[in-house]
Amino acid sequence: MTELLQAALSPPNLPATGLLIFVLLYWLTVIVGLLDFKTLDIDVDADGHHDVGHEAHMGVSWLNHALAFFNLGRVPLMVFLSFVALPLWVGSILANHYTGNRSWLLGLLFAVPLFIGSLLVAKVLTTPFVHLFATLEKDHADHTNPVGKICTVLLPTTRERLGQAAVRTGEVALTLNVRAASAATELRKGDTALVIDYDAAGRCYLIEPYELS
Repeated sequence: MTELLQAALSPPNLPATGLLIFVLLYWLTVIVGLLDFKTLDIDVDADGHHDVGHEAHMGVSWLNHALAFFNLGRVPLMVFLSFVALPLWVGSILANHYTGNRSWLLGLLFAVPLFIGSLLVAKVLTTPFVHLFATLEKDHADHTNPVGKICTVLLPTTRERLGQAAVRTGEVALTLNVRAASAATELRKGDTALVIDYDAAGRCYLIEPYELS
């Protein structure tokens, strides 16, 4: 154990050890509830739909496809990074041990192919999780979708005036920006309403009066 600790803290292995420690500390904060496991997540648009120039679009598109190839955007970033850190650390320890290397510069040279190899290993290991996280995201979206749910008006609203309403979807309580679906409708604070649609242009939900039986 002492030899392993000494090897982990030797100069050529410090980058890999530092990455592994970062990952372990991150999961520790997730376990104790200080962070959500998707706090450092990234969004990947595999189709490259961005309002940029042609050259920038090509660069962004290439980057997005590269990230998607490694399952980033389909599994959380820190889950992927965890599968990168461990093989990178093990590979660095073994490579520097069997070559007798103590130079941090040569260790960095070893780190390049080891990092590439760790990315490929992480892609293979995270592939079974792609479907799992897709299912979890779908279930979460279904449970938090307020359309079709009954809400309570918090701030008065008409078709022209934006208001707010509270709605509970499962165990999640949401506060929505709302407008009345009909021009002849006026909803007052405390009224019960039904969320019938989402207005993407107005970035609000459309509601109509609903009488609880």
